[in-house]
Amino acid sequence: MSAVCPSPPAFPAVDAARCPLCGQGNGCAMEAARAGGTPPSACWCMQADFPPALRARVPEAARGRACICARCAAAAAR
Repeated sequence: MSAVCPSPPAFPAVDAARCPLCGQGNGCAMEAARAGGTPPSACWCMQADFPPALRARVPEAARGRACICARCAAAAAR
């Protein structure tokens, strides 16, 4: 009798090109390069400061998978 592998956990679809907080385009150059199959280039998000309270608002399924947009980052800095 062969063992059956369990199904992987179901994760909601995450659009890495959209901000996980507001749903607008996040403008991440690294994601655009990945999607286009080109080498990643520097992105504004690599130099941005994302406070812990802002990062905590990102849904768990999107953590590490989609960047917060500049608008949400700027609003959190105020």
